[in-house]
Formats: sequence, C-alpha cells, structure tokens
Amino acid sequence: MSLPETMTAIGYEAPGGPDVLVPVTRPVPAPGPGEILVRLAAAGVNRPDVLQRQGGYPPPKGASDIPGLEIAGTVVAQGPGAGRFALGASVVGLVAGGGYAEYAVVHETNALPVPRGLDLVAAAGIPETFFTVWSNVFDRAGLKPGETFMVHGGTSGIGTTAIQLAKAFGATVIATAGSAAKCQVCRDLGADLAVDYREQEFVTAAKDFTGGRGVDVILDMVGGDYIDKNHEAAAVEGRIVQIAFLKGPKATVNFTRLMLKRLVHTGSTLRAREVPFKAAIAGALEAKVWPLIEAGTVRVVMDSTFPLAEAAAAHARMETNAHIGKIVLTV
Repeated sequence: MSLPETMTAIGYEAPGGPDVLVPVTRPVPAPGPGEILVRLAAAGVNRPDVLQRQGGYPPPKGASDIPGLEIAGTVVAQGPGAGRFALGASVVGLVAGGGYAEYAVVHETNALPVPRGLDLVAAAGIPETFFTVWSNVFDRAGLKPGETFMVHGGTSGIGTTAIQLAKAFGATVIATAGSAAKCQVCRDLGADLAVDYREQEFVTAAKDFTGGRGVDVILDMVGGDYIDKNHEAAAVEGRIVQIAFLKGPKATVNFTRLMLKRLVHTGSTLRAREVPFKAAIAGALEAKVWPLIEAGTVRVVMDSTFPLAEAAAAHARMETNAHIGKIVLTV
C-alpha cells in the first residue's frame, strides 16, 4: 500500500485556549516493533487533551506531542513482528499521544477490533474511557455484584461509561450531575439514583439511598472539596478512586474517617503506563465488555462530532461542560 510522506495533524506552538489548536503538517509516523499504523477515521476528545493544551499534562517521554489518546481507523502498515491485525482491519486503539492526525501508530496489543455493529466514529469514543473505567473501577477498586457504586460527572464520557458497566456487572449505581436533564440521562443509562449536585448534597442523598450504610466504590474526577465528602459518603471498607482534579488537587480532609471506616483512597493515571499493562486491560475488555457492546447492552454515548480541522471548536465544546457523552473528531 502506497502511503504519503506527510499528513495533517493538530498542533499548537504554545499552551493556551482552544484557539491555539491549528492544523499542521507532520511526517506520517512509521510503526516500530509490534506496532501498527492506522489511517484514522476518528479520534476521541478527552479532558487530558484539554490539560495538555493548557500546559498542565505534557506527553510522557517518547510519546507524540500531538494531542489525542484514542483512535479508530484502518490498519495500513505493520511494524516488525506485528501480525495480530491484517492490513485493512478496522481497529480502535489507546495511544499515549498522536490521535489528532490522519495517521497514528499504536502497539498492536493496545488495539482491539471494532465491536460488531459499531461504526468507526462511535468506536473512537471507546478506548480512553473504557480502559480508564475498567482499570479503576473493576481492577483497582474491585467493584463486585451487589455493591453500591457512585460516579461523579455522570454525563461525561467517563460517567456514561461507568454507569453502564457498573450496572451491567451487577452493581447498584448512583451518579451525580449538574442539572435535572443530565440526571435524567443518567437514569436512562441505568443509574438507580441520580443526584443534581446543584440542588442536593450528594453525601446526604447517598446515605439516605443506602439506609445510612454509604457507598462501596466511588469514582471521582472532581477532587477539591469532594475529597472529604467522598470519605463521608463512603461505606465501611469503601474504596475511592481518584482519576482527575477538576476542582483542584488540594483539600482539607478529616482523615479520621479513613481510619474508622478502613477506607482505601487510591488513584491512577493511564497515559504513561507501560504497553503490557494496557494490553492486559485490552484483553479484559475484549473478553468481558466487547460482548456487551455487540449485544447493545452497553453503548457509546455520543455528544457531537467535529472535523479534525475544527479541534479548537471541539475543545471549546468540552470546556462548556454542557456535553453529554463523547466528543469525537472525524478525519
């Protein structure tokens, strides 16, 4: 297959607002050992991309400086030793950078076949959110059937995914969101309780709903004063997983609850983790979650799409916090 030497990608000269994102010309990357080159059809937009653009989340060593952590497209070249996917195969992939482009490389173990019945645009909304939710909710926090799970930001890409997966695997689900309409979306996705945090204190709502027991697992991307509130809302032996800090990483916390309730408050980032770690998550998703997607039990909730050249508008949309589900760039 004849490939071009250059491609259009999205870059920026200096950190700033959405308008710093502009189309640039870059060399088409060459796949290394175990890697595949993908001609993109779409790329997901995520909060870490916004943080990178703002100067707060630089790419890990060796990763592309082009934003974008999740891709979907067609395999057009194979690096040495790569053979899992044939040329022409449709794949989704988790990358440490380089997603906002016409071509991107991904290690074949961090790629997955597109679930049957899903188009490439919707498929681009899978990797970052599904890898993150599975790794944190089921691996780190060990959510079990019959437990109560709470996710903040229930209508975000992470939130819509977490609600569906937790419910599909037998948990009772609580979600918080910022309006009555967003709470209804959470309920439609399977949440047993949706709390409008602008109108009701989620700690009180969660305790009332659980008969005073509290919540077994909490997935939090808010931080700030939510840290102490999560400790209050958690059940004895509760597990809290921190994946972001939209309200900041510093807080005044009463750690007595950590001791008395025997809580686990953990956290993680995914982007800089090693290829084999991400490969293990990919294997779990293919075995346990792909059948749910293909059966229609779990779906990718789509907010909007923007052409690649309009990445700035996609970031502006995300920063309004009005979106519900995934924002995706089409290539």
